[in-house]
Amino acid sequence: MSEIDQPKDQRSEPRPDREALPPHQRRERIQMLVDERGFVRVSELRAAFGVSGVTARSDLDALEAAGSLQRVHGGAVPAPTAGTGARPNRESSFEEALAASVLPKQQIGVLAASLVASGQSVILDVGTTTLAVARALLARTELTDVVVITNGLSIALELEPAIPRFTVIVTGGSLRPLQHSLVEPLVQAVLGQVHADLAFIGCNGVDAERGVTNINLPEAGVKTLMLAAATRAIVVADGSKLGQVHLGRIGALSAFDTLVTDADASAGLVAPLRDAGLTVLQPD
Repeated sequence: MSEIDQPKDQRSEPRPDREALPPHQRRERIQMLVDERGFVRVSELRAAFGVSGVTARSDLDALEAAGSLQRVHGGAVPAPTAGTGARPNRESSFEEALAASVLPKQQIGVLAASLVASGQSVILDVGTTTLAVARALLARTELTDVVVITNGLSIALELEPAIPRFTVIVTGGSLRPLQHSLVEPLVQAVLGQVHADLAFIGCNGVDAERGVTNINLPEAGVKTLMLAAATRAIVVADGSKLGQVHLGRIGALSAFDTLVTDADASAGLVAPLRDAGLTVLQPD
């Protein structure tokens, strides 16, 4: 009896690895994907190379052991570059940024969320630091009647358990997979019709002379719209962003009311910002 004539429960399951590339070739291609995309999922590797999840994870573990990438939940990102104070030469993926500066972002999130009161409206920019703000807002169970407007899909999903205490509005727009963010067109259609009490805006650089900047131009454009749509704009950035300048200008330092940064941010980098008139908040 041929396999096609056998009952379904008696047929042998297909072997995912039977036509796989040799491990060294597969890992070279995986490394290329990580470098190009900034993040790859185990599920994507299974589909792309016809291997099992066990094999895909083993490949990622081998590449991490060689220092070629960094494992994160669900996949991998490029290996951290040497020198924590170095200016990044590319935009990190959301997942890559999520694995970096975890404690400073938690500190910023708690402190920033403490500035929000019940009944207020809040714009939350996309990013892992603003995700920390969202998580801290969610933990404040006494908050009610808060309206949150965001262009970050991860942030909207994070805040879903707070409904109906919170109203969560997603801007709409074109999806950027690297950040799970929504950018123009159509973002302005929402932001142009609202005026929030507070806007928490992330960035890649805060500089006393060049202002607040971002590495990606479409993202910077949305942040500028958010800046104009709020009474009070608060930039949230860990100490590694201070003194940095990038391609897309979000706004002058004077356009922001406050910077919330982490406890270990360099006093030498904070001082010029305070001298320029920016209020700087740091955890005790």
